[in-house]
Amino acid sequence: MPSCVPVDDPITDNLVGRVIRDLTRYSTRDLTRWIYQVQRLRGCREPIRLVGHTDTLDIRTGELLAHYSTRIEPHGHLLIRCGNRRASRCPACAEVYRADTYHLIKAGLLGGSKGVPATVRTHPRVFLTLTAPSFGPVHRGPDKTGRLQLCHPRRTGPACFERHAADDPRIGQPIDPDTYDYIGHVLWTAHAPDLWRRFTIYLRRHLAASAGLTCKDFDRSVRVSFAKVAEYQRRGVVHFHAVIRLDGPDGPGSSPPAWATVHLLEAAIRSAAKAVRLPTPDLGQPTRHLVWGEQIDVRPIASGDLDDGDLTEQAVAGYIAKYATKAAEASGTLDRRIRSHELARLAEQGVSEHAARLIRTCWALGDPAKHPELVPLRLRSWAHMLGFRGHFSTKSRAYSTTMGALRQVRVDYRRARQAAVQPYDPDTTLVLAHWRFAGQGYTPGESLLAAALTTTMRHYEEGDRHGTQALPRF
Repeated sequence: MPSCVPVDDPITDNLVGRVIRDLTRYSTRDLTRWIYQVQRLRGCREPIRLVGHTDTLDIRTGELLAHYSTRIEPHGHLLIRCGNRRASRCPACAEVYRADTYHLIKAGLLGGSKGVPATVRTHPRVFLTLTAPSFGPVHRGPDKTGRLQLCHPRRTGPACFERHAADDPRIGQPIDPDTYDYIGHVLWTAHAPDLWRRFTIYLRRHLAASAGLTCKDFDRSVRVSFAKVAEYQRRGVVHFHAVIRLDGPDGPGSSPPAWATVHLLEAAIRSAAKAVRLPTPDLGQPTRHLVWGEQIDVRPIASGDLDDGDLTEQAVAGYIAKYATKAAEASGTLDRRIRSHELARLAEQGVSEHAARLIRTCWALGDPAKHPELVPLRLRSWAHMLGFRGHFSTKSRAYSTTMGALRQVRVDYRRARQAAVQPYDPDTTLVLAHWRFAGQGYTPGESLLAAALTTTMRHYEEGDRHGTQALPRF
């Protein structure tokens, strides 16, 4: 077996060596058990540490059938996956979340699984992108085809005559920060969830008006289903990608009326988006009303059987799922909450100047003494998200299955495997659990050793799938 731990780095060797000595202080069983726990985590970077025990009792006789305590574990802790959806924090757990999102979106498009009938593929559905308006000119990168373009060749006002490559860090940064509307930017981001909520309300009204129906009659014949995800642009503001589908009155199992077409849906989306308008407090900023940007992209979703360059179901599901594991850190900010003492040294933590000004704007607007009307927005708590506090991935109730249902499938699978080892009748047994949070994450030495073990496991798993070598057993 190849070496799991690099030995050419004295610092790494010292850290890992101390971990191994600590785990083998009493018995090599502790090291073996720790490696087993790391294998079960499947690459999780920040596992949750639990302390406690479980008792399995026979409810008829009161007999203790099984007992488990974390006292037998290394350091007395049980390690479980963190379940974080952010790829910047834990790529392994984020990959599970991405896969769940992919199957959720795909089930609502393809049907035939997860409680969604296959006939849903015949329903009108579109892929929608809603963006924020402009708060000031920013540096632009290549166009959608990858071709370099002049940034902002304006005759008047801020201009930039360069052609920025895709990896240019200036992309998304204001050309003139002193005239950029930072207050309007933060307020729009903080109200983005409400803008989406109002859009869904207006969409039903505009669809009803286009069909010549009242809202009540429309609701009796058509149901609007959707699934959306938020993505941060490099200028530090969110925009939404969504699948919108028209169903019959009973949801995906019923077909919509013949007049409910893709063209009707597209026209109603554009008119509803333009109708959304939220007033904002006058704080001296140029943006006095919050609206959607002019760039509204609505594209029909073709059947997966077609291969003529149209937007297919698999492509849409993969595209939305990709952004379900990303957040504001993609625009130059941090992936954790910010404290007041950190505001003066954001640049030292890798925060871009544009993101730092947005964070400080959130902090200033979040002052309850100066802006009591903005207290419900909790801008200081969500300053690391540049003001956005909504859910990144949401869906309507009837779109398809739920994330909870997908997770429950894995829970049931694990319970079935455990029942094969410990065949206790669930109808006659009772499990009493007592757990307490004891911390999160590895020590520096454990992190290095766990990363090396995970890399080795993946190496052997790849070989095992190709039939070249077997996964080692520790």
